[in-house]
Amino acid sequence: MSLVGIDEAGRGALAGPLLMAACQLQGRITGLTDSKKLSEKKRKELYGQILKNSRFLILAFSNDQIDKMGLSKCLQRGLELICAHFPNSPKLYDGNTNFGILGVQSLIRADLQVAQVSAASILAKVSRDEIMRFLAPKFSRYHFEKHKAYGTKLHRALIAKYGICELHRKSFKLL
Repeated sequence: MSLVGIDEAGRGALAGPLLMAACQLQGRITGLTDSKKLSEKKRKELYGQILKNSRFLILAFSNDQIDKMGLSKCLQRGLELICAHFPNSPKLYDGNTNFGILGVQSLIRADLQVAQVSAASILAKVSRDEIMRFLAPKFSRYHFEKHKAYGTKLHRALIAKYGICELHRKSFKLL
């Protein structure tokens, strides 16, 4: 079986979900790299190509799950679910740990070096950005559509002004 690349988006966000994606490419896609290195327009274009040319799994852990379980446990659980979904395929996770999950290798900057991990990075990032855009109108004072809930100067200023909302990760240092 071919390699399954794994990455996540929203790990360092102050609000909203953590998304993990696993991707097994079934066709060649040019232009794949770490999602953070691509423009939003290019990410969306590649996202469509990836959906059509791969087997994939996208998982979401809510801010409440992150607060209850902890970020590491969510990531570990995500890797377990990915292993169950792709049982006979080698798996490569972007980062420096596999959280003790057998059958998952890790590699720092894999999202820059391995197409399958780049594809997973794009799936996770675009999916999370769309969720934050969808949620933004309900929490309009926080402007999630602009910063996607990361700890930008604007987001921190809005938390200082309005306090937290139900999407914020209460277990994180928000200010």
